[in-house]
Amino acid sequence: MFFQIYGETAGWQLLGWLLVFAGLVIMNEIARRSKWGGIVCFLVLPAVLSVYFIAIYIGAASGAEWALNNDTYVHMNSWFHYAKLYAATAGCIGFMILKYHWGKLGKAHWFKAFPFVIVAINILIAVASDFESAIRAGSLAGGWWMSSEGVWLYGGWWNVLNGLAGLFNIVCMTGWWGIYSSKNKQDMLWPDMIWVYVLAYDVWNFQYTYLNLPTHSWYCGLALLLAPTFAAALWNKGGWIQNRANTLALWCMFAQVFPLFQDASRFTTVTAVYGEGGIAAATGSTMPTVASPTAQGLISVVSFAVNVFVFAYILKRAKAQKKNPWKEEIFVDTKDYQEAMARAK
Repeated sequence: MFFQIYGETAGWQLLGWLLVFAGLVIMNEIARRSKWGGIVCFLVLPAVLSVYFIAIYIGAASGAEWALNNDTYVHMNSWFHYAKLYAATAGCIGFMILKYHWGKLGKAHWFKAFPFVIVAINILIAVASDFESAIRAGSLAGGWWMSSEGVWLYGGWWNVLNGLAGLFNIVCMTGWWGIYSSKNKQDMLWPDMIWVYVLAYDVWNFQYTYLNLPTHSWYCGLALLLAPTFAAALWNKGGWIQNRANTLALWCMFAQVFPLFQDASRFTTVTAVYGEGGIAAATGSTMPTVASPTAQGLISVVSFAVNVFVFAYILKRAKAQKKNPWKEEIFVDTKDYQEAMARAK
């Protein structure tokens, strides 16, 4: 198994996963179907939380015990968590500008490239984190290092390979200017981002969480990835990237304020040794962490291979159609694209 799900807590772990998955699907629907829902989720709530975060760090700097012992300060102080929260939120705001045609930006043709830019930034944040883990491990063959949040990570060449997969994933985004608003203005659509890209992204991102967020991957590596994919597959055709941004931002806000849900509760689930070659749990961390170079290496190889294959497939289609795959849409003949365009204004 990829995760430690057994014993008396197994039922709670599965319940926790279902709650997170269902909660993200429901909150995404509230945010996308209602203009005010989106404003509250991605403008009002982040503003309130920003004041809260600033207060915590001012308090910690002055030595206040309430701040020094605050769960957010203790368990979620990594640069990565804040970078992802605000980058994802920026994406949500930009997507609302596009789908509602707010102001000059919402009507500007050049701003249609914003989704590509913000998604690329989000991917680069994770790529940087992957490379950081490989460097801090001290050896590409593998090594333990402790994060600022007190969690032991086992970095190595698998981080480098998955980071490279992330770079390929960026150039697998096609039709950068093919951005539309749905007829009912509930969604920003990117029709050329079909299931081929979603598969490559999900494999890469799952591996990122498995390697770098071993105490969170059960939720942010599975539930968080499957929620937007589930919605896009069944009813929100062409809206996967909006679903992804919405659920990511909402999850980051929740996890930043209530970290113990993942780190120290009956719902806590950590990654598990997979097959042969497991490395014993490191000691001294806030949570037990285990690593398996076999699993880490295998999944990174799959992640890299999938993204390289998708990139090659894109180049092949682009060559056959005599198109620039980034300036023009190359999946117009697919069912996914046509279903998305049927919803476009």
